[in-house]
Amino acid sequence: MEQDVGSGFKWYAIQTLSNMEQKVKKYLDKFIEIEGLQDYVKEVLMPTELVQEVRNGKKTKRVRKLYPGYIFLCARIYDENGKLINKPWFFIRNVQGVIDFIGRDKPVALKPAEIAEIQEQIKAAEGKVVPKTQFAVGEEVKVLEGPFMNLTGAVESIDNERGKMQVSVSIFGRLTPVELEFWQVERVTES
Repeated sequence: MEQDVGSGFKWYAIQTLSNMEQKVKKYLDKFIEIEGLQDYVKEVLMPTELVQEVRNGKKTKRVRKLYPGYIFLCARIYDENGKLINKPWFFIRNVQGVIDFIGRDKPVALKPAEIAEIQEQIKAAEGKVVPKTQFAVGEEVKVLEGPFMNLTGAVESIDNERGKMQVSVSIFGRLTPVELEFWQVERVTES
């Protein structure tokens, strides 16, 4: 949905408690109609993607939030004169799990480019399953588990289907390729 400046509807970001995004969205979706707020709130978004992880040879899929701690809603919070409309503002702020609007007492609308980017991410994620962690060939990783624990090496090849990768680690001064599962390694971050 585009920002419709003429009708006063704009997109706002709502900060939520950790792991309460889904509950807040469900509550808003259900009670907007019951409370008679359809004239003030048009849509509630919680951008997600489907993530696949391979652990001990078993594939699992789960939904991962693209913006943890936030939901987005297309709402009319201000009247024609730029004055805050109390009914939707108080209702949304008092939903269990909502911390506040971005902008607190003066909610700030997202820029059209920002919501367009969010909507593009949602569209790109539809129907796709992505690996939980995405690595790149040549990237340096640290081994977290197994006989090569605490060694670092470079990613040589990646098999997203199996959730495994070949990593070259230095053992006794020689580079040795080792097959590891994604969950057995982490990115090496420079400090």
